[in-house]
Amino acid sequence: MNIHPTAIVDPSAKIAEDVIIGPFCIIESDTVIESGCEISARVSIKSGVYMGANCKVHENAVIGGLGQHVCPPGAPGKVRIGSNNTFREFCTVHRSIKEDGFTVIGDGNYFMANAHIAHDCIIGNNNIVANNVMFGGHVHIGDRAFVSGGVAVHQFCSIGSYAMVGGQSHITKDVPPFVMVDGLTSRVVGINRVGLRRSGFTSAQIARFKDVYNVVYRQGLTWKEVLEILKTQFNQGEEALVYKMLSASTRGIVQARVQPSLKINTDGLDQDSSDDNAAA
Repeated sequence: MNIHPTAIVDPSAKIAEDVIIGPFCIIESDTVIESGCEISARVSIKSGVYMGANCKVHENAVIGGLGQHVCPPGAPGKVRIGSNNTFREFCTVHRSIKEDGFTVIGDGNYFMANAHIAHDCIIGNNNIVANNVMFGGHVHIGDRAFVSGGVAVHQFCSIGSYAMVGGQSHITKDVPPFVMVDGLTSRVVGINRVGLRRSGFTSAQIARFKDVYNVVYRQGLTWKEVLEILKTQFNQGEEALVYKMLSASTRGIVQARVQPSLKINTDGLDQDSSDDNAAA
């Protein structure tokens, strides 16, 4: 191991032979750091962290800190991090607040400087999270999403796979897969065509995602009608992710910036298109 003499490493920590640990780092007990990881100066890796192979943690990051909770548990949970992740300067990742729980980060994610992942978040694979993003507790992120700088995501919200969230958005509801959120209004403005092309989807597949988008945001349907169409007509492959998220949503979804003119009726009550329970 290449451990700087100023680093403090608990003897019980399980660290692969080729791990690099820079000056003034603190590696606590009950930690596992797998092969190929590079830990830069002044990083703290707290108890309960498992870090997969080939991760890079830059200066002053804190991985595995206690959750910022007014009633902290007596026995917090852990953090499980996959392989090939990058945490830039001053990133923070907090442990689960449940004794048997985990904050989970998958593989291949890139977290830019000052990104914050709160307790009990579940982050998928190959996401890009830009500077100063804040994920509240219990936030779920899918795969290959792009979350721009300064975005704040309310606790218990989800951001779907292949979504793109514009800078400084305030996310207080779920962001469906494949869509694009405008940073100025924090509203949905269409599908993430560029991100979908970069992820290898064909023009025909992207057109299919557009059809899904129209069902959710353009036809003025009730929530029940939206779910039924998604379940019966868009239930194959990646497009099925939309039904999976929407059918499980407890917070509702981010609304579109441009609303359909048609007013809808949900459960017998007239509501305008901005209603939280509406699909459009």
